[in-house]
Amino acid sequence: MSLSESERKTIVNRELEKAQRTYDDAVFCANEGKWEAAANRFYYALFHAMSALLINDGYQVKSHRGILSMFGEHYIRTEIFSKQDGSLLSDLVLMRDNADYNCFFEADEEKLQPYVEPTRLLIEKIKQYIANK
Repeated sequence: MSLSESERKTIVNRELEKAQRTYDDAVFCANEGKWEAAANRFYYALFHAMSALLINDGYQVKSHRGILSMFGEHYIRTEIFSKQDGSLLSDLVLMRDNADYNCFFEADEEKLQPYVEPTRLLIEKIKQYIANK
């Protein structure tokens, strides 16, 4: 199914709005000491921003792992975004998987705090990229 330019812009804007709301939820959870919920929300904030990026550039988003792969192929390898940006996404995928599915993993402030600001900055970088495209 092909999207019209209007439909694409609407979906991209909705994904970016969702990314921001989800990031705000993550910060709220972190401030409340709900670290596993925060890990989940930080990942999904970035997931929605990445979805907006890929959709904006005409790529089909099919899966969580697909987003990771496509971001690497189309944005990291081409140096549009940095290797650190790719590593952040990879780290958050693992953190979310552990927080959601590993009963022996305990998310805490020490594990999550290093991701708060970089996640915000990458979402902003994606917004800027889309705005300038």
